[in-house]
Amino acid sequence: MILDKIVEDKKVRLVEDKAGMDLKSVRRIAEEMTRDDSISTGRFFGNLKKEGISIIGEFKNASPSLGVIDNKIDLTDRIEEYNDSVDAISCLTEKDHFAGSIDYLKQIRKMSTLPILRKDFMIDEYQFYEAKMIGADAVLLIAAILDDAMMKDFYLLSRELKLDVLVETHNEEEIERALKLDPRIIGVNNRNLKDFSISLENSVRLRKYIPQDKVFVAESGIVGDEDVKLLKSIGCDGFLIGRAFMESENPRKLALHWKGL
Repeated sequence: MILDKIVEDKKVRLVEDKAGMDLKSVRRIAEEMTRDDSISTGRFFGNLKKEGISIIGEFKNASPSLGVIDNKIDLTDRIEEYNDSVDAISCLTEKDHFAGSIDYLKQIRKMSTLPILRKDFMIDEYQFYEAKMIGADAVLLIAAILDDAMMKDFYLLSRELKLDVLVETHNEEEIERALKLDPRIIGVNNRNLKDFSISLENSVRLRKYIPQDKVFVAESGIVGDEDVKLLKSIGCDGFLIGRAFMESENPRKLALHWKGL
């Protein structure tokens, strides 16, 4: 399964990352930043919670399903367009399968005041301290790769670090597990992580299991007007959009258009 391979490769990368900067050092820097971080706390959640549809614009170079993405504009131009149109930015930091890097997130942090989601396969406490250290406002917890104990520990650690958390689910069982955390934000990924096929019906089917007081984010497969209209009709609060924006020559125009539908 692709997901298993990604997680195994992540474990190898973590050994390398910790050799470059050990946990003690990363933790010290992150905790010092947390003590000084009173302004940005909760910005990611706040931008998604506001009235009307919210959009998380993604930056990624590749994916297992798409291969190398035909990126139409450079990073600087992209973030300028996102600054004028979306409510948050998602940055892939996974190296082996998505050609991501924490360096991209650091660059974006310098270019934007929007809240940034570190999108990665988070399986070790090191990554959460690192996320804080590099300037992320939120992290992704993927229920499919974490047991209940890990998910709870990582959720609590994130909140201690004043990081918002997007808990990603794919089915009823994962939503039930996620709700034990009482999270503020729940995502439904329309991509099957076993074979990477996509169906927006996943969000439609699972909508009823997500309480109305939670921010509900639909992830993956949003590429056209009809997709946006469908997901708006079932009460999505936000969309996480990658491919459509990455392949667009004018993501600003596209995001504003979709917000207006």
